[in-house]
Amino acid sequence: MFANAGPIVGGLIALFVIIVLVKTIKIVPQARAGIVERLGRYNRTLTPGLSIVIPFVDRLKPLLDLREQVVSFPPQPVITQDNLVVQIDSVIYFSVNDPKAATYEINNYIHGVEQLTVTTLRNVVGGMDLERTLTSREEINMALRGVLDEATGKWGIRVNRVELKSVDPPPSVQESMEKQMKAEREKRASILNAEGAKQSAILTAQGRRESAILTAEGDAQARILSADAESESIKRVFNAIHDADANDQVLAYQYLQALPSLANGTANKVWVIPAELSTAMSSLGAAFGSGTTPVTPTPAAPTPAVQSPGEIPSAQITSEQ
Repeated sequence: MFANAGPIVGGLIALFVIIVLVKTIKIVPQARAGIVERLGRYNRTLTPGLSIVIPFVDRLKPLLDLREQVVSFPPQPVITQDNLVVQIDSVIYFSVNDPKAATYEINNYIHGVEQLTVTTLRNVVGGMDLERTLTSREEINMALRGVLDEATGKWGIRVNRVELKSVDPPPSVQESMEKQMKAEREKRASILNAEGAKQSAILTAQGRRESAILTAEGDAQARILSADAESESIKRVFNAIHDADANDQVLAYQYLQALPSLANGTANKVWVIPAELSTAMSSLGAAFGSGTTPVTPTPAAPTPAVQSPGEIPSAQITSEQ
């Protein structure tokens, strides 16, 4: 019987040794801290790494997180100075810098921070009207941080930052604000439309003015070029006649060639043949005639006018439009 008890006892002893080792060796992770109580009293704070405690005498409390923590509290109703209830949603960023104080100075430091935040919010916002509350978030954040940091210092807590996620006024006030904003947007839109129409009219007038100026300059330039071309044409014809030393017969022949074109014009109503041209044509006929006697016109006789029926004779070459 005792021979069979040996392995059992050996197993129990091995199990006891393992339990003792587990309770003796403690490993604390990085950014964590542990509070050791010896016989119910605070003994020491374990830092990250390997630590040895006395089993059955020392007790390690739950580890504390030393990293920055973010806690979002539900919206809290707060009354402003002008007796309006606003819903404020806040976020607290804090960290534990004294594990012993966070363990023994307050039962639940997260709940304590929440209640302190609500109380401070009511004190700060209670001294502001609604408009200032909506536009002074940074001021409220700074006031909250100052009060919370001072109050939580004895708890081993450091408040790093306080942010207001939202500040919601009453529904009636929200509706009035939305109407006011809509009216402001419509007003700005009307002003912009009026300015746009005015600017468009100015640009249109400037465009018409510049177009008129360019058109007038173009017409003037065209007239100048036309006059220059006509002047150059007259000069060339005069020079050609002068260089060719044309006599009356040549001129008369050229006039005869131009008569069909003059007759085809719809605006030409009366044309007169000068006496000099009649003399030249007589000479031309004498030059081309065979054995005929040239007819010499009397210089003093008036020059007959070739005219359309019903028209009044003219003493000079005229063309009425």
